[in-house]
Amino acid sequence: MKGIREHHKRAIKNLTKEYENDQRFLALIIGGSVAKNLAREDSDVDFMIVATDEEYAHRKAKNDLFINRTDLCDYPGGFVDGKVINLNYLIAVANKGNEPSRAAFDGAFLAFSSIDNLETIVESIAVYQEEGHNNRIKSFYSMAFIQNWLMGEADRHDNVYTKTRAASQLVLFAGRLILAHNRILYPYHKWFMQYLDKCTEKPTDFKMNIERLLKHPNSNTAGNLFQGLKSFKDWGVTDYEAYMWFMEEVEWSWMKNETPLEDL
Repeated sequence: MKGIREHHKRAIKNLTKEYENDQRFLALIIGGSVAKNLAREDSDVDFMIVATDEEYAHRKAKNDLFINRTDLCDYPGGFVDGKVINLNYLIAVANKGNEPSRAAFDGAFLAFSSIDNLETIVESIAVYQEEGHNNRIKSFYSMAFIQNWLMGEADRHDNVYTKTRAASQLVLFAGRLILAHNRILYPYHKWFMQYLDKCTEKPTDFKMNIERLLKHPNSNTAGNLFQGLKSFKDWGVTDYEAYMWFMEEVEWSWMKNETPLEDL
């Protein structure tokens, strides 16, 4: 538990002691900010506890798949916050999990386990998937392109809602493009900015341009972020191809009974 604060270690020790001899549970996985070494002094301890199939089915039938306790922590505001899962869930995430689901296991470690090779399964989850990489690059670039165009329209009409929406979407897809370029999993919104810091290859002043756009959403700040992205490398997508992609994959996604990328 290198880099983990002492009071978080004590909480993990208490959590382990509470459940390791309970026959309903097979393993305890520590995740979240504590496992990622991103925790604050007052951070909670996130975990996933692997139940037997019988216990999982019993809890799922009662909508009782969360464990939240304050009594296992000895620091102000501390609590442990966990999800009850089963082995089938872990195998499914390893085989077909999306990026946020995989990123949830980034840095995760076992507090206890009676399952053979569970550590190997857990380690295989938080791995960037090469399959579909080129399609993701095209999708994220095209969405960033469209959001930059949309910001221009929003600025022209002084539409505050659309400016705010375009700014956040441009940041999201520009960031996802850089994460994918660096083969780093997208951790969903909470840790998004911290994971961008992990990227060794990104446009000059990328984070600074993101912050300026979010604070001052307009066509100038959006253009600075997007042009930095566009000049960083040849992404292999023309302007026309970006427009066509948006029309076919977002505006017309209903024709294929698919959810558009921006709503995933």
